[in-house]
Amino acid sequence: MKLVSWNVAGFRACLKKGFENFFKEVDADIVCLQEVKAVRSEIPFYAKGYLDFLNPAEKKGYSGTLIYTKIEPLQVTFGMGIEEHDHEGRIITLEFHDFYLVNVYVPNVKRDLSRLSYRMKWEEDFLAYLKKLEEKHPVLVCGDFNVAHEEIDLKNPKANLGNAGFTKEEREKFTHLLKSGFLDTFRNAYPEKEDAYTWWSYRPGVREKNIGWRIDYFLCSKSLKEKISNPVIYQNVLGSDHCPIGVEIDAK
Repeated sequence: MKLVSWNVAGFRACLKKGFENFFKEVDADIVCLQEVKAVRSEIPFYAKGYLDFLNPAEKKGYSGTLIYTKIEPLQVTFGMGIEEHDHEGRIITLEFHDFYLVNVYVPNVKRDLSRLSYRMKWEEDFLAYLKKLEEKHPVLVCGDFNVAHEEIDLKNPKANLGNAGFTKEEREKFTHLLKSGFLDTFRNAYPEKEDAYTWWSYRPGVREKNIGWRIDYFLCSKSLKEKISNPVIYQNVLGSDHCPIGVEIDAK
């Protein structure tokens, strides 16, 4: 089963920049999108042979997640069941026979870190949500986590210490998530690979010089470790300030 995750930074804009070509070429079984910024009536893309599930934010033109899947899930859940967190369309969970797939768009702390305290609460509740899922099935979770975990995960770590996406607090929460039983599939396969980024600023020349951050991930329950293969970053795919990422899973 081939899976792809992509923060499209506005689905309608990405559709005008080659999304459909990539979608057809990659031919994934499941495609998870974040930051869709659209409601159902605003999405002109129909994928033949796929079911689709959309969780839009209540705020117009903001956040939102979407999944296209060839495999019909046993169950679909939107949000994590906590009203405080479920207004922004940040989570879709699909249940399959032997695992859960969670598509997530983790809240940004904002440049002035004004949303850092909320992010910390969100992280705690999200981890509890994942661990609850694990009581039934192992979990594969993908999306934009809005944090570069280690110095190897961004081009200029020293200059960005304390900045949004590379604060001590955000990095510690990600470490705690991993220590709670989850595996960073890409870093597990390529522990020392540098310059492997998934997001670049829109500033001129930044992407061309690969001055980026790795903030998009596929994480999995450790029990899925042997079933996960071919983690990939599609760095050359344009259409957003993020690029797509992917994995394959040996599952029903």
